[in-house]
Amino acid sequence: MRESRPRRPVFRAGQMVRDFRSRTVPRERTPLGVWFWEIDRVLLSLIFILIAIGLVAVAAASPVAAIDRSTAQVSVDPLIYFYRQLLWVALGVPLMLGISMMQRDRARRLAIGLACFFLFTLVLVPLLGSSINGAKRWIDLPGMRFQPSEFLKPVYVVTIAWLLSLRERDAALPVIPLTGAITGVIALLLMRQPDFGQTVIFCGCWAALLLLTGVSWRIIGMMAGAAFGGMVLVYLFYENGRQRINDFLGLGIVEDTGPDQVELAHRTITNGGFGGVGPGLGQAKFRLPEAHTDYIFSVIGEEFGLISCIAVALVYLAIIVRVLLKLLDEDNIFILLAAAGLTVQFGMQAIINMGVNAQIFPSKGMTLPFISYGGSSMLALCIGVGLLLAFTRRNPYMDGKPRAAKTNWSGR
Repeated sequence: MRESRPRRPVFRAGQMVRDFRSRTVPRERTPLGVWFWEIDRVLLSLIFILIAIGLVAVAAASPVAAIDRSTAQVSVDPLIYFYRQLLWVALGVPLMLGISMMQRDRARRLAIGLACFFLFTLVLVPLLGSSINGAKRWIDLPGMRFQPSEFLKPVYVVTIAWLLSLRERDAALPVIPLTGAITGVIALLLMRQPDFGQTVIFCGCWAALLLLTGVSWRIIGMMAGAAFGGMVLVYLFYENGRQRINDFLGLGIVEDTGPDQVELAHRTITNGGFGGVGPGLGQAKFRLPEAHTDYIFSVIGEEFGLISCIAVALVYLAIIVRVLLKLLDEDNIFILLAAAGLTVQFGMQAIINMGVNAQIFPSKGMTLPFISYGGSSMLALCIGVGLLLAFTRRNPYMDGKPRAAKTNWSGR
């Protein structure tokens, strides 16, 4: 008997196309697999880079804060704030990734619910809040303390974006006065704490969202006039704001009391020169107040040099540009406003902090996103970036590819 030879495969019509699709379209159908292919991995990587830089910077600044809080009876561990920051990162990163896995509608509903809750807690700050360094911004709970305004920032942006997006359905809806009233209430609550820096962030985000919705030039002119008038009123009737402006401009100083916080930050950031004095070798940082939070950018400049400061600024710039480029072809007005607003809030906070350290702006008590120490700041930023990642998720095989769209590999 003759040996039977294996039969050659017969290619039928359409088989090559199906084989090609099976190679190009992932077969991952689990929620984790869908998330991996839809998430902006470049943006997520940039955030992780900032977190890593922040851990190194907090380790460098932690001894300064530890010495300030040590007494003759109690000696604080020099790296205590580094260990605490590790804990906040361990809590914040899973929170960020979990929110980023939500569908857009669920993420929007979560943000609106959280905005209502944290606005309520902001109202309670004058009643239940604790005072630190002359400001009442925190609420103490058993075993924890949190700052409502930090958590309110990202979810406020998403809520205002949702309200403004309703104009697309009905232009007669009074959403602009409504969002202005909400922003005004928040601003008044923040000014009572006092927290002028956060007030600037909220008002700036609201103005940016209005500009993105395409409001008329009349409204833009009214906003500019209101901003100028608000600054005049702040200087005339708001003691905290007037003092910060006077200190920055060198006005109202009767006697020489030494350099102020902004001047100390500027001296620290320039002390390291271009290459820095080396990790742990900085000396000017020990004269800084709150070196591990508000002025951590100056610590980076002293120990790692101005080149490191430039690198940090470029990472922030890369995050902003990355999000804006992804929004160029976005046709959902809510997603456009929410993602752009979160980016504006993130970028404004970074610019203000770096500007204060470089003696460009007066002191505002603003943390540097993902780099400064702080539990409220870290968790709130993780919530904001989680929402941003959820809103910018894209299926790379469905955008402009009819064949891939027919396969519906994401299970939607």
